[in-house]
Amino acid sequence: MSKTLPPISPILRVILAIVALFAVAMPALIVATAPSITVRPRIARAPQRIVPQAQVPPVEPLAYQDLAPDDARAFNKTVPFSTEPNPAARPFSLTGTDEDKARATDCMAVAMLYEAGDDTLGQRSVGQVIINRVRHPAFPKTICGVVFQGSERHTGCQFTFTCDGALTRHLWSDDAWRRARETAALALTGTVFKSIGYSTHYHTDWVVPYWQSSLDKVARVRTHLFFRWTGWWGTPPAFRRSVSPSEPVIPALAIYSDAHRPGAATTEAANASIAAAAVSGALPSATIGDSDSFLVTLDAKLPPESYAKLATATCGDRPYCKFMGWSTKAKTPTVLPLQSTQVAAMSFSYLRDRARTYEKALWNCAEFSRSDKNQCMKLQVLAPVQTVHPATEVFRLETLPGTKVAVPVSTAPKPPADGLAGVRRRVEITAAPVKPVTTLLPDGR
Repeated sequence: MSKTLPPISPILRVILAIVALFAVAMPALIVATAPSITVRPRIARAPQRIVPQAQVPPVEPLAYQDLAPDDARAFNKTVPFSTEPNPAARPFSLTGTDEDKARATDCMAVAMLYEAGDDTLGQRSVGQVIINRVRHPAFPKTICGVVFQGSERHTGCQFTFTCDGALTRHLWSDDAWRRARETAALALTGTVFKSIGYSTHYHTDWVVPYWQSSLDKVARVRTHLFFRWTGWWGTPPAFRRSVSPSEPVIPALAIYSDAHRPGAATTEAANASIAAAAVSGALPSATIGDSDSFLVTLDAKLPPESYAKLATATCGDRPYCKFMGWSTKAKTPTVLPLQSTQVAAMSFSYLRDRARTYEKALWNCAEFSRSDKNQCMKLQVLAPVQTVHPATEVFRLETLPGTKVAVPVSTAPKPPADGLAGVRRRVEITAAPVKPVTTLLPDGR
C-alpha cells in the first residue's frame, strides 16, 4: 500500500522558485559583469645593444610591428623615458652656394610638411632630427641625402613620404609651403629645438618600429616620440662629422622647388665653371670708357639660371655695376649709350647700386620663361611722333599707369609766346602716324 506525500505548501513553492532563479541568474550575472581580459599581441622587442665607439651603428630599414593603433599606444606607454642627461644640440649653419642652400632648405621644408603637417612645433622637432642625422657618421652627409635616404626602394626609406607616393598624392598649399620653408631656413641658420636633444629617430605613438626598444626614449612632442642611440653614439661628441655643402638635385621635388627642377644640375656645373673663370681672370671685360659697365655676349651653352652668377662674378666687388647681356654677338653693342633697338634685343641685365641698396637681375621673359614674374624686364613703349624738327628729336622716359613710355621732346628753339618780331604767327605741327615699338627696360626702372 503506497503512501501519498503531503502537499507542498505555497510558501515552500515560492522559496524553491527563488532559489532556482538565483541558481540560474547569478552565474549569468557574474559572467556579464566580469572585467574583459584583453590578450595583447606579442611584441618582438629588439635587444638594447650598446654599439662600441669603434663601430658605426647600423641604420635599420623603417619597419613596424603588426599592431593595431590602440595596441601600439598601450605598448608605447610602457616604454620609459631615459633618465640620462638630454643636452641640447649645438647650433647648425649651412654652408655652400646659394643653389646648395636653396636645395637643402626645400628638402628640409618638404620633410617638415609631410612628417609633421602644417604645424610649426612639430616641424621644428623633425628639422632637428634631420640636422642631428646629417652630423652623425651613420647617415648621409647632406640634408637632401638624409631626407631621401633609401627613397629609391619601396621599403627601406627612412622617411615614408619619400617612397610611398605621398609627394604626388597630396600637395600642400602655397602658404603652407612658404611657412615650412621659413621654419626650415631658421633651422639651417642656427635655431635649435632643444627639447629633443641629439635624437636621431622618432615615430608617432600609434606605431611601434622594430628598432624602438634598442634605443633610448628621450622626448615627446605632440604625438611623436623621440629616440637616440645608446652609449657613446648618442652623446654630443658623436655628432661632429663634417657636413658636405654640395646638395644633390632631387627630381621628385620639382613640383615644389625651382632648385630641384630639370637643369638644376647643369646650372650647378655652369656656376662652378663661372667660379673657375673668376679665379683665372677669364670673365668679360668692362666696356671701353666705363669700367663699371659690361656689354656681354652670353654663352649659348650657359643656362639662363646662371646669368646672375656670371653677372655678380663679373662685377666683382664694385659698389656700382651694370651688366647687360645679349644672346648673339651680332646684337651685342660695343659702346654706350644704347640705342632703343639694342635695349629691345637685350636678353639679361643686372644692376648693382650699393649706395642705394639696390641689386637686381632681370631676364627678357619673351626669350626666357621665368616662374617669378618679378624677374622679368618691364615693358617700355617707344612712341615716336614726327614733329616739325624730326632731326633734332630726343626721348624722355615718363612713367604712366601700368607701363613706361618714352615721349619725344623737340630740341628746336621755341618761338616767343607772342610770335616773331611783332608778327603774330600760328605754328602748326603735323603728326604722321607711326607704329609704336615695344622694347624692354634693362634695369626694370
